[in-house]
Amino acid sequence: MFPKSISLITLGVADLERSRAFYAALGWEAAQAPEGVVFIQVAGQVLALFGIDDLAEDMRAERSGLGTGAITLARNLATEAEVDAAFDLALSAGATELKRPEKVFWGGYSGYFADPDGHVWELAMNPFWNLGADGTLTLPAAGG
Repeated sequence: MFPKSISLITLGVADLERSRAFYAALGWEAAQAPEGVVFIQVAGQVLALFGIDDLAEDMRAERSGLGTGAITLARNLATEAEVDAAFDLALSAGATELKRPEKVFWGGYSGYFADPDGHVWELAMNPFWNLGADGTLTLPAAGG
């Protein structure tokens, strides 16, 4: 069986130090930073920042074919005020606003920004989900 977990998310970045500074401004300090990569510990996972040329080489892929793809990374928060505060912090750190947080059709509240390399993040409050004290999310049981 393939484990139902994601232990590491790696973002290919154009300027490693710029990206390190961006995430540090969000309060996500590097836990380890061997040459060419930055590892940031998040709740139960690690976010890695890897120079895009080095990432392409490691994957044995052409950089031009990597792209960013149709993917978003998301962080759920407990309240609309927390979403707004986190969104404003991201903008002050150098993020690009894509959609200011607002009430959404499914009953929650969310907005989108892009980091300096164009990786898209959603910040959301979902009133139907419970978050752990460390921000981890566990979906409610089916029918619940």
